[in-house]
Amino acid sequence: MNNWKELATIQPVATKMIVNMIERNRISHAYLFHGQKGTGKNQIATMLTKSIFCLNRIDGEPCHTCRNCIRITSGNHPDVHKIVPEGASIKKDQILHLQKEFSYTGLESNRKVYIIQDADKMTVNAANKLLKFLEEPSQQTTAILLTDNVNGIIQTIRSRCQIIALQPLNENKMQTVLQESGITASNARLFSAITNNVEDAKMFDQDEWFAQARNLVVQLIEMLQHKKDEVLLFIQKQWMPHFSERSQLQLGLDLLILWYKDVMYQLIGKEEYIIFHAYLDKIEESALYWSREDTTQILYAMMEAKKRINQNVHPTLLMEQLTLRMQR
Repeated sequence: MNNWKELATIQPVATKMIVNMIERNRISHAYLFHGQKGTGKNQIATMLTKSIFCLNRIDGEPCHTCRNCIRITSGNHPDVHKIVPEGASIKKDQILHLQKEFSYTGLESNRKVYIIQDADKMTVNAANKLLKFLEEPSQQTTAILLTDNVNGIIQTIRSRCQIIALQPLNENKMQTVLQESGITASNARLFSAITNNVEDAKMFDQDEWFAQARNLVVQLIEMLQHKKDEVLLFIQKQWMPHFSERSQLQLGLDLLILWYKDVMYQLIGKEEYIIFHAYLDKIEESALYWSREDTTQILYAMMEAKKRINQNVHPTLLMEQLTLRMQR
């Protein structure tokens, strides 16, 4: 997303609010952008920072070509500071270092911006230090806090920020954005069903692991239909080595759930909702093999398995039990 106009296609309300503030020179001393992963928090933070420092701004739009815009893009502007978690959290010393940096006169002006990524991961001490910083705002300082979990930020900090909620992309908008970036319509349809993060979807499109994951899903379905006696061996020798991490196994189950949802759509005559369009012939074959009742029971079993993955359950045993329930 290279400008506010493009960002407005995915976050129209938030973008309009911010651009209005920029045009009226009413930029707040602190913002809190919150929304799910992939909703554009980082892009909006970068665009706002550029709009603040740009030497050639027109109607709120930064030029992207002046020295300030270029340095912000590269992460090298001396008066823009970004804090990210060190390990699992943002620590007090990071906030103290930020305060020290901001006690100095700006290298090129008195204007300063700091961006705190995953602000909900601040320790209690770090949050208290930041609160003190926010309580004494400078007219020339803008804080930008980013979070997926607004409830993880203490109320006293939230009350000192202008809170802007970012809405998740709906599937249709996601598909449009992905196709405009060069992803095929078939893949865009699939990716938008499993993530609302544009960057994650783009990685899936280039990821050999994901391509193989999709192939394994199709192979498992075919074996359940035609080679039931070999399914458990397939799970042990091919499925589990590929989906070796619990997060990967979650994604594998997500793909299976989408497959059986497609089977249900085929069974009830709602073919327009099918996600795996590239495998329509195989979806039709599955719909002849499993009944509505079968498919409903399998979907419930998969959702139960997803809940159990993060519990103290052996992943291979879980998948073996699931595939036994999937057999007709």
